[in-house]
Amino acid sequence: MILSDRDIKAEIERGNLVVTPLDDTDLQIQPASVDVRLGDEIIEFDDRDEPLNPHEVDPEDVTTRIPFETYVIEPGEFVLMTTYEYVGIPDELIGFVEGRSSWGRWGIKVHSTAGLIDPGYKGMVTLEVSNEGKIPIVLTAGDRIAQLTFQRLTSPCERPYGEERGSKYQNQAGPQVSRLDRENTATSD
Repeated sequence: MILSDRDIKAEIERGNLVVTPLDDTDLQIQPASVDVRLGDEIIEFDDRDEPLNPHEVDPEDVTTRIPFETYVIEPGEFVLMTTYEYVGIPDELIGFVEGRSSWGRWGIKVHSTAGLIDPGYKGMVTLEVSNEGKIPIVLTAGDRIAQLTFQRLTSPCERPYGEERGSKYQNQAGPQVSRLDRENTATSD
């Protein structure tokens, strides 16, 4: 079941679910979601013509991290950004990030594939932002750009994110590049 506004407020008040700072709960807590804002840091990808293998390249070598107040995202451009809010998901909930429709109507997409936030995750949420429209769009740090929804699991997970498994993105503070270079690439047929 997806949590309603009253369930979200109750989980936050109990300290079970963390979404902070919530500067305006009347504005940010929607009927079944929490609006989250853009942080003030961006990761741009270097222009390259030669292909690269994400398992073999340190992504820090092909990206640039930039603080920003406003950023113009060009049509077809892809960047990494982050939520302003820190999120802590308890072991019995799972979170999902989606773009707000007001931004989507301008062609702005906030995630390519990483819409799921695992139980046990703690940190800011990296947003995979792209402009699929035809005009450059100004993004401003603090804009309410995405929304988080939460679903209750049938039981608390046995191994929450952050325990045992690599958990490459736990406790991130700002946008985080891909860490495929830290994964075991062995496959079986």
